[in-house]
Amino acid sequence: MILTVLLAAQAGSPPAVAPSQAESPEIIVTATSLAPVPEKEAPATVTILDEKRIEGLGQPLALDLLRLAPGVAVASAGPPGSQTQVRIRGAEANHTLLLIDGIRFNDPASGNEPRFELLSSEGVRRIEIVRGPQSALFGAEAIGGVVALSTLAAAERTGGSASFEAGSHDFRRGGLRATLGGEGGALALYGGLQRSDGIDSVGAGGERDGYENATIGGSGRLKASDAVGFSLAGRFVTGTSDFDGLDPGTFRRADTLDASHNHIGALRLATDIRPLGSKLGLTLGATMLRSANRNRRGEERVNRTAGERLVLDGLGSFELSTGAVEHRLSIAGDHEKEEFKARDTGFGGGTNQDRRRDRSALVGEWQASLGERLTTNLALRRDWFEGFEDATTVRASAVARLFGPLSALLSYGQGIARPSFFELFGFFPNSFVGNPELQAERSRGVEAGLRYRTSRLDLNLVGYRQRLKDEIVGTFDAISFLASTANASGASRRRGLEIEGAWRPLEALEMTASYSFLDAEEQQVRGGTLLREVRRPRHSGSLGADARWGALSAGLSLAYVGKRQDVDFDVFPSRRVTLDDYALLDARIAYRVSAQMEGFVRIANAFDARYQDVVGYATPGRTAYAGVRIRVGE
Repeated sequence: MILTVLLAAQAGSPPAVAPSQAESPEIIVTATSLAPVPEKEAPATVTILDEKRIEGLGQPLALDLLRLAPGVAVASAGPPGSQTQVRIRGAEANHTLLLIDGIRFNDPASGNEPRFELLSSEGVRRIEIVRGPQSALFGAEAIGGVVALSTLAAAERTGGSASFEAGSHDFRRGGLRATLGGEGGALALYGGLQRSDGIDSVGAGGERDGYENATIGGSGRLKASDAVGFSLAGRFVTGTSDFDGLDPGTFRRADTLDASHNHIGALRLATDIRPLGSKLGLTLGATMLRSANRNRRGEERVNRTAGERLVLDGLGSFELSTGAVEHRLSIAGDHEKEEFKARDTGFGGGTNQDRRRDRSALVGEWQASLGERLTTNLALRRDWFEGFEDATTVRASAVARLFGPLSALLSYGQGIARPSFFELFGFFPNSFVGNPELQAERSRGVEAGLRYRTSRLDLNLVGYRQRLKDEIVGTFDAISFLASTANASGASRRRGLEIEGAWRPLEALEMTASYSFLDAEEQQVRGGTLLREVRRPRHSGSLGADARWGALSAGLSLAYVGKRQDVDFDVFPSRRVTLDDYALLDARIAYRVSAQMEGFVRIANAFDARYQDVVGYATPGRTAYAGVRIRVGE
């Protein structure tokens, strides 16, 4: 299902909406929206992967679903469990903001990048990929866009399910889900464990590089009165990934015994107050996230990092009418504290550090709708940062109905991304020194498009242009042989075209397609040469289908990734290389044996494509799996 939504300014809290609203096919509720928004009024561009698509494909990791969205480039440095970066519309990997049930899940202990390699699809019922600068709505790190996940919701029903799957490379996966609820409150819990022995990621005939991933999460709600309610959401992940790193003598890729042990978890508590019914709303919340990463080589400890993020937030909204125009006014604020710790053994504690920083923000948003003819949205945000310059970001957008099912949209947005703790203060003797004088990266962009929507056909066409200033780039001193970071004096540009559509010829069949063209170039020195950005294909696309015939259901996806450039550091001086294009065909067929039991088979990379997302690192060929799911009370 491909839709377009309006994202209201939020301080990171999940919405307070009734289950019936979230399930309505005529209304879209985003992971951080203040209120349900009719999709015909929505001026922001987003691709939505709904529960039917997610369950129909049965992918263990959410990153394989993100490949299906236009404008999204996924790069994994090896088999599943290896470091994975997601770039939206040509932006950098740390320019993607990850939200899970309204919680900012970027890892402060890993350069504020989302840990997509740890992102199991367990419990996930909806994925939204918002494209373009969104910092006026979501704050820092939302330069390229936002990936927002919604998990199993606490609802007024009681039931549960259990599943098990096994397949190639000694893959095993098990999961549990349970819901318990009534009118006064509800609780939803989910958990899953998956592991694989993997493959040799450098393809040198060495040991296999596998992974393990354990995920638990849930949500709850309690209705204290007609005007007051409480909500709870949390997700906790622990994972271990084997990987092939660098030879300590030559600093080239090698078949090593490296492993990374990772933990990340967050919990959010909130209260929703609506003293005047649905016209006036107030949400107060608190979120705590903690992460820890430990790296080893064989039995030797190499280093470890840890991060912590505490957020206190509040949001108020009010709806009113002036004649034929409907207004929604919102104001939100939050205060955030981040901490970062690093420890090492290889340098005798020489890289140890303890850092912390604060941030406060205030954001206002105004939406106005003139019936079905015109909807406008304006958001203004001010961030006060500790350690570098404060920032103001703006987003303005409009969607107008032209005639019949045809509408036009236009939007302008700005984005910022803070320097990471490592970029500011990182230190490795005789190798790297951070730069505490760094400033935030800044982006601005405009998009314009058309969309055509009927009960059976959705078509979207969007073109965009973006510019990135003060990009944080690596530097190298040929005299001291020290690397560092700096803000580029030049401006990088991204421009592109995205086409996506969905066709429902039958009630039991839906087919989707998308195509993206991207021209992304970086300029590190003002007036200097523009270079093609690496790991971003100029051409990409996808096809998908979901079908149900009685007890039989099927899901199919085809993701195409065009040729793209990368940098090979195994040679000196390093050189640019071109990675071949590839297509990944995945399919899943399930048969419901009874009302409670379903069996399924799944195949991944059915074409047995031999491809690399990152130069020098292999990925799995064709793999096959089979499993069973048992439901109770659903």
